[in-house]
Amino acid sequence: MPRQIFQLRISLAGVRPAVWRRVLVPGGYTLDRLHRVVQLAIGWRDCHLHTFEIDGMQYGEPGLDGELAVRDELDVRLDAVLGKGGRFHYTYDFGDWWEHDLLVEDVFAAEVGERYPTCLDGERAGPPEDVGGPQGFLLLVAALDDPGHPEHDSLRDWVGAGYDPSAFDAGRTTTLLRRFC
Repeated sequence: MPRQIFQLRISLAGVRPAVWRRVLVPGGYTLDRLHRVVQLAIGWRDCHLHTFEIDGMQYGEPGLDGELAVRDELDVRLDAVLGKGGRFHYTYDFGDWWEHDLLVEDVFAAEVGERYPTCLDGERAGPPEDVGGPQGFLLLVAALDDPGHPEHDSLRDWVGAGYDPSAFDAGRTTTLLRRFC
């Protein structure tokens, strides 16, 4: 039987304009590997805790702080808990509380000779780490877009001159996914 590929749409909740990615991942990936895909696709640096919620069940890294009651994400394959049309959630950074909505848009057989994972498409740069959640990110984008904003210069210095909230490169993201997943 050919390997199944899941086409996922990852959307960052609470952010306008939308930050989203469309990726192809093997259905045999564990949730731990899918965590790495989400991290790289959005542009996170994996500095904080995370969980998946699928059909009311929490998955993550158990025992990190003794507080989280989660099933071990290393023991669960994507194709064992989801199918086409399935929706689930990924939360990253319990301080800033970044919620990601994930949708399984399609499931199909892997193409012969094709490498996975792949980023097909997306829009806008992901937020920088520790920006203060969706509200902090909206403030950052507004300040960067307005040179007259009272926090424009300080936030530009903090985030760095190379950060462009409107930029996204699917090819670069695919390179990162293939290198680190």
